[in-house]
Amino acid sequence: MIFNRKIVWQKLPKPLFVLAPMEAVTDTVFRRVVIKAGRPDLFFTEFTNVEGWNSEGKKVVGRRLSFTRSEKPLIAQVWGSNPDNLEKMSKALKKMGFDGIDLNMGCPVKTATKHASGSAMILHPELAAEMIQAAKAGGLPVSVKTRLGYSKVDEWEGWITHLLRQNIDALTIHARTKKEMSKVPAHHELFSDIVKLRDKVAPRTLIIGNGDIMTRKHGEELVKKHNLDGVMIGRGIFQNITCFREDPLDLSLPESKKELLELLNCHLDLFEEEVRLNPQKKFDPLKRFFKVYIRDFDGASDLRVKLMNCKTVEEVKSELSNHRHYD
Repeated sequence: MIFNRKIVWQKLPKPLFVLAPMEAVTDTVFRRVVIKAGRPDLFFTEFTNVEGWNSEGKKVVGRRLSFTRSEKPLIAQVWGSNPDNLEKMSKALKKMGFDGIDLNMGCPVKTATKHASGSAMILHPELAAEMIQAAKAGGLPVSVKTRLGYSKVDEWEGWITHLLRQNIDALTIHARTKKEMSKVPAHHELFSDIVKLRDKVAPRTLIIGNGDIMTRKHGEELVKKHNLDGVMIGRGIFQNITCFREDPLDLSLPESKKELLELLNCHLDLFEEEVRLNPQKKFDPLKRFFKVYIRDFDGASDLRVKLMNCKTVEEVKSELSNHRHYD
């Protein structure tokens, strides 16, 4: 089922809780584990490069866009700087069954910014407008994720006004500049001013707050205080994978350990399933997830070290089995 504009952005719950797109994290496997842990209202894919999609590497790049029906509604997040390539990709994404396209105009890493992509779009506002128009060619809802500015916080008003004038469905604001990376606290105090600007320039565009939002409760507080339409949680999912629940797990309680280990085993099973479909999928990136599940209980650190030394899923499962046996 392909959701139209009205269904995706206007009919989803308010406030809207979204899992942030994260490089080498929010793939189809992890999204399905999050569903079991406590799903958000909306998922985004990993970052997918527009230029890569339109090259000989399309097959490899396309693996980032794998999904199952259970993950919908699902937005494809893309980045790049070639409007013609994006127009082609936007039409393909609709055929693939995505519910929308999100343009990454906030990534601060050099891989993106050196080609006028990611947060470098802030320095190229006219190109940003061209990219937004190209994304609309496929007929899917179009949203943007960005930062307050490139070098200075006070760049936000001009940049965000420009984006709002492009008639986009939603705008996610990571409340820092590119220069700040994640080294300073997010400027949540600006959310109210951004919402007021939205109300004046583009009342239909949803404003999603992002940056240093670690829990659903904190998100609810920000929504109420600043009249946001929703919040996007990124790093918070590493602190507590159940963070989207109304009543998330208290990881300090011994009984939480059992559920965390069950979720890890689910992750391992889904990973193996994905490897059968994509034999080139590497094992080592799986290790970054161990800290999501093996934490805050006696012996967690030692167990995590053992898992990090594993070289296969079978070895991980064996270590977990031994741990349960002696628990």
